Amino acid sequence: MDARTGARRRARDGRHRLGTAALQPPDPSGSRPLRDQFRPKERRLIARLRTPFAVQRFLNRLPYNIESPPVGATLRSFRGVVNHGAAHCLEAALFAAVVLEQHGYPPLVLSFESVDELDHVIFVYRRQGRWGSVARSRDPGLHGRRPVFAGPLALARSYVDPYVDYTGRVTGYAVVDLRILDTYDWRLAETNVWKVERMLLEYPHRAIATSDRRFERLRARYVSYRAAHGGRKPLFYRGRDRWTELPEEFTMPIRGRSRVRDG
Repeated sequence: MDARTGARRRARDGRHRLGTAALQPPDPSGSRPLRDQFRPKERRLIARLRTPFAVQRFLNRLPYNIESPPVGATLRSFRGVVNHGAAHCLEAALFAAVVLEQHGYPPLVLSFESVDELDHVIFVYRRQGRWGSVARSRDPGLHGRRPVFAGPLALARSYVDPYVDYTGRVTGYAVVDLRILDTYDWRLAETNVWKVERMLLEYPHRAIATSDRRFERLRARYVSYRAAHGGRKPLFYRGRDRWTELPEEFTMPIRGRSRVRDG
């Protein structure tokens, strides 16, 4: 993908496979923290962010974690995101999972695999039988979706076209209940939670078949658009009405020009 900082690069060799125990249905009670396990600032955030739309708006306004030196790569828990005030895609998914779990949503994430081995992760939920998502990305089309999709596959397919850039192309997806991590503290850990990344990389994904012809057409259009618009990323995709609110960085007019982004 095009500089998708925070995406997970899939290792080609030396990967350990998940044991069968890790793929068992999780205990619904899991290890969800009690309210008194959260710090005052965390409790206030949870009380304020009661819906997926509220969490999406919060993440939209949170600086994107570009994992710059000297810190470099991170995978922070909810507590780490609150402490540092920034999040990349997987950190945002974990943040959403923790907040919304406290409001009755199961901690589900949807993991994408890409042909360029740069993967993306989003928080997903179901409301009145329809699926939606909360997400953060450096690409406008990889943010949240309204709960209008019949199932996870339909939701995943809404990301296929916006995933295409210079190198990216969706090849598979998986919905994962983070409670399969059992007692591993991915919610409130003070340190990086790399076990989450390893688990998602190893988790079996279902293939998503896409048209070669459509992919080549979308990639050519993407390259042409960025060349013509000073490197900015496009918003020309179908189904924009099913997207949630985007961060201002993708919708503000280009400085010094009267032209605004497509869409």
